[in-house]
Amino acid sequence: MLYNLIAQHSEHVLAFNVFRYLTFRSGGACMTALILSLAFGSRFIRLLKSIQRRGQPIRVDGPARHLLEKTGTPTMGGMLILASLTVSTLLWADLDNGYVWVALLLTLGYGGIGFVDDFIKLARANARGLSARGKLILQAGMGLAAGIAVMIHTGGALGSGVTVPVFKAVLIPLGFAFPFFAAFVMVGFSNAVNLTDGLDGLAIVPTMIAAAVFALIAYLVGNRIFADYLQLNFVPGVGELAVFCAALIGAGLGFLWFNAPPAAVFMGDTGALALGGALGAVAVATKHEIVLGIVGGLFVVETVSVIVQVYWFKRTGRRVFLMAPLHHHFEKKGWQEPTIVIRFWIVAVILALIGLGTLKIR
Repeated sequence: MLYNLIAQHSEHVLAFNVFRYLTFRSGGACMTALILSLAFGSRFIRLLKSIQRRGQPIRVDGPARHLLEKTGTPTMGGMLILASLTVSTLLWADLDNGYVWVALLLTLGYGGIGFVDDFIKLARANARGLSARGKLILQAGMGLAAGIAVMIHTGGALGSGVTVPVFKAVLIPLGFAFPFFAAFVMVGFSNAVNLTDGLDGLAIVPTMIAAAVFALIAYLVGNRIFADYLQLNFVPGVGELAVFCAALIGAGLGFLWFNAPPAAVFMGDTGALALGGALGAVAVATKHEIVLGIVGGLFVVETVSVIVQVYWFKRTGRRVFLMAPLHHHFEKKGWQEPTIVIRFWIVAVILALIGLGTLKIR
């Protein structure tokens, strides 16, 4: 909004010229989201506590200490993230940019699914919300729509193709199957973040790390000079997603202030599904879907641990892990929660650096 209102007058007012720079607007979006989260976070949490008398329902089959330590903590904190992210994006991004609207609407759509899921859990006072099939159908429908929008907006062979990191001259043509691939990425990553969100601060920091990487990727891919130098596929206009990613980082930092151990609020499915979808949408738009699997490898491993656990238990009646997702396995082994969280953050940083390395390696 500020860009659309102010940048057009930059020829007459020199100071307005800074609004043409993605770096300036990204910084502004990050700070705005952070300030909004911190300013309204405490009051929002008090409101949630007054409405949710018993807080988020805790899994009875989970680690026993959760029933003691986490009972009564309100959920739906993802609304704080989404509100800060939305306001900041609308303020600082170019609202004529189609990629921004695809990412923002997909994020809010997935957040809406998560909100309904959280609401049902609270109403029933148990950890069972929307059916898995129902969630997947809704997510897949939104993902398909977003994939079609990205394909049309990008256009040409690149719009329906998948790039391969390191092998930068390779473009896998998917044609009309591309929206289904895009939906798979968005749905898969949305649920991967949701599965990872099981300990205080565990999901939000790796999400911010991934968002920071993709803010840089969006900036580079959307800049003809940098894209040519790094031999990346140039996607005109996609650089605007750097503003969106920066707003996500700021909103995440503000939420972490209240979610740091011991958490005063949980993001719930409202936040987890939305954040994963946001990362998936940005990866699809920037044509770096496979790189997302590397940068967000922590989320992938957590998801794989659940799949392996379920498959092996159904096949043999035995468990591979003491409990899935993987972070619960380490809880069962006696690791303290802060130890698990911080070590997982370290892994997320390492994977992010590996993902960034693919931009230069050919």
